[in-house]
Amino acid sequence: MRYDLVDLRLFSSIVAEGSITAGAEAVHLSLASASARVRSLEQHAGMTLLVRERRGVRPTPAGAALARHAREVLASTARLDGAVTSYARASTTPLVLLAGTSAMHRLVPKALSSFLTDRANVDVVVHENHSARSVQILVNGEADLGIVLESETRNSGLDVDALCDDSLVVIGSPGGVLTGRRSPISFAEVAEHPMVGLNTDSSLQRTIATNLDARGPTPRYRTLVPSLRTVVALAAAGMGLAIVPRRAITFDRSLDICDLNESWAHRRLVLAWGAATDRSSPTAASLAESIYGAT
Repeated sequence: MRYDLVDLRLFSSIVAEGSITAGAEAVHLSLASASARVRSLEQHAGMTLLVRERRGVRPTPAGAALARHAREVLASTARLDGAVTSYARASTTPLVLLAGTSAMHRLVPKALSSFLTDRANVDVVVHENHSARSVQILVNGEADLGIVLESETRNSGLDVDALCDDSLVVIGSPGGVLTGRRSPISFAEVAEHPMVGLNTDSSLQRTIATNLDARGPTPRYRTLVPSLRTVVALAAAGMGLAIVPRRAITFDRSLDICDLNESWAHRRLVLAWGAATDRSSPTAASLAESIYGAT
């Protein structure tokens, strides 16, 4: 019996999803086409591979064996494809994308997962920098695209596209100092309380440090950590107040949130094109579209 890779991928997805409909959607086939392929598999095997039930399907012992071996075959095929394709990609220059801490939290992973899935032969190198540094690299033509603060691109001569709001807010645990507060809070007042933040080399922490008022209190950071996700979790757990982009907050988490009453807290992100980047380049334009779609 000969097995088609599409059939194996479909059957594996059906078993994983517990449904022919969901399995078909996972491999982008119509339900009619998927059902016909399953029937063909069963006819060639000479036995039932799936037990049809009211709420889905489950594999027979033979079907479970087929699904297990199908996963192994598909994994081996992916490794084979990667090994061969790597030779074709050797001379391809990867795209260079720059981004700050905020964009690296959700925007960049979401955009890259979409872009890289659709373009197996294109690679992307990502560097995290504060916006001022990213703009200089883009002006020098040393990167293709940058997700940067709009304010840093003024008078740079770079071609930019608007992306999204990236304003900063203050967060804390429910029942803490922010509970019941309606008016925005100043940084000086925030700094009177214990805080948690990002490592000092992060672009967000540099922004905060740059805007410290020498006449105001010096913030006490109970801990500095590498990721925004950890900062949000620590603030929610009551370890201290934190200043984060509003976009970093998932609203399934219990938090008190207050606007930060500082001019530097109101920010917007733009997508800046490198001085040497051709906007008509299909790969650069495709990465840009993935970034737009991720906002």
